[in-house]
Amino acid sequence: MKPDRLNALTDGVIAIAITIMVLELKFPAEPSWSAVKAILPLLAAYLLSFVNIGIFWANHHHMLSSARHVTGASLWANLTLLFWLSLIPLVIRWIDEVGITSWPVATYGLVLIGAAISYLLLERALIRADGEESEVQKAVGARFKEWISLSAYAAAVAAAFVSPYISVAIYVSISIMWLVPDRRFERQL
Repeated sequence: MKPDRLNALTDGVIAIAITIMVLELKFPAEPSWSAVKAILPLLAAYLLSFVNIGIFWANHHHMLSSARHVTGASLWANLTLLFWLSLIPLVIRWIDEVGITSWPVATYGLVLIGAAISYLLLERALIRADGEESEVQKAVGARFKEWISLSAYAAAVAAAFVSPYISVAIYVSISIMWLVPDRRFERQL
């Protein structure tokens, strides 16, 4: 199978996840600042989640642009990544219902850990599929940002039970780190 098919599936699932997230947003109960203020935490959670999904999508797109072959292992690793990303709207709904509290904020981190590990598994599967001359392998290098992200997500999960806001700050920091364009794949292309 060619990587384009995998990209198309991923595009569709991510579009649906983003659509579900936006449908979870609520209008203010009344046209007042206090009503708008009440929905700001949900809007912030939506924005952070939109950015995180966008980061995974953009990096996935660049990675698949470098891949030449897709194997069964690549398909399953990609489906695993999509599984974790599809859970983000569920966690956003939970945050909306109970607020920025320990369990939903920690669960958000667990979902990000699952997505990050799945992304690494997809990288490895694509590298194995392309063999010794893998453009993906040449591009990813030491995976410095990936390991920092995984470590920070794990720390944020634990921190959620001390202060959920510390966890949120960690999630935002990691997102900012990834917003800096990752040129590894573009250099390979």
